[in-house]
Amino acid sequence: MAVLAGMSKDPRPSEEVRRVIQDAKKAYEDTCEDRKELFDKERLWNPYADTRFSVMAEEAKDIEADAIMWGVDVGPAEILIADRLKEKGKAISAVAAHHPIGTARTCFPEVMSVQCDMYHDAGVPINVSEGLMASRIEEVLRGVQGSNYNQGADAARMLGIPLFNVHSPADNMVQKYLTDLMAASSPYRLGDIIDTLYKEPEFREATRCNSPPKIVVGSKDARCGKVICKMTGGTSGPKEIYEKLADAGVGTVIGMHFPESHIEEARKNNVNLVISGHMSSDSVGMNLISDIWEIAGIDVIPCSGFIRHSRN
Repeated sequence: MAVLAGMSKDPRPSEEVRRVIQDAKKAYEDTCEDRKELFDKERLWNPYADTRFSVMAEEAKDIEADAIMWGVDVGPAEILIADRLKEKGKAISAVAAHHPIGTARTCFPEVMSVQCDMYHDAGVPINVSEGLMASRIEEVLRGVQGSNYNQGADAARMLGIPLFNVHSPADNMVQKYLTDLMAASSPYRLGDIIDTLYKEPEFREATRCNSPPKIVVGSKDARCGKVICKMTGGTSGPKEIYEKLADAGVGTVIGMHFPESHIEEARKNNVNLVISGHMSSDSVGMNLISDIWEIAGIDVIPCSGFIRHSRN
């Protein structure tokens, strides 16, 4: 349900999403027989490398999805909390993470290619967008190779708790939601963007925790120009993209968070940056999927940074 929802809001053309699956099928067919059993068969239907079932995938097919404990980040601590809640009588069918864990961890940078289409939609030529993204994707792939990707998954396996994660589908949901929100509100100045974000419950709750939306490049009275949202695509793209976005006429980028190097490049190229907030923005996307689960009768138990708000 989550994957299908994410596909429906994917910023890429539908044929590009289908191509990802078709390429995976061809890769499987070309894999030598003695290694086919090692192939990640989830790729044959799921276009998001960063969204996977990591523990008890087969067993979960026969388990009713009555209640899912969902957090932004899940590790051994969250698995122990789930096990403790089950001991106390709380019904928990599975634990879900947002950020990649287990099987989804080391391959998640593959989804960064979606940013090529996002920047192309903003006016950057596709060849330039793909050229800049290629080296950044390789950099991030190398960076995650040393991670202890199965730490949380091993804890879930030892305690017999099904574990999966939903990353890009949820990020696609908030990407579309905030893009539509900005299109409808037509902000003129950066302060208008902040005012619009404050109307959403997730950003209001984050502000109570001293994590409000912030303007990091520009001022509240600065005019927005063309506004784009960058909420999906795995992680931060290349810092060099801001020069190309400025050339394409983009005036403001709204993102969950920005590395310091991006802030410097944006300032150098006179591109305004607005941080919507990481936990709050992730929560919007997670909530939009949780609402789909809720309609299907699945209870969602929020944890680990997830601000639950139902829009049903």
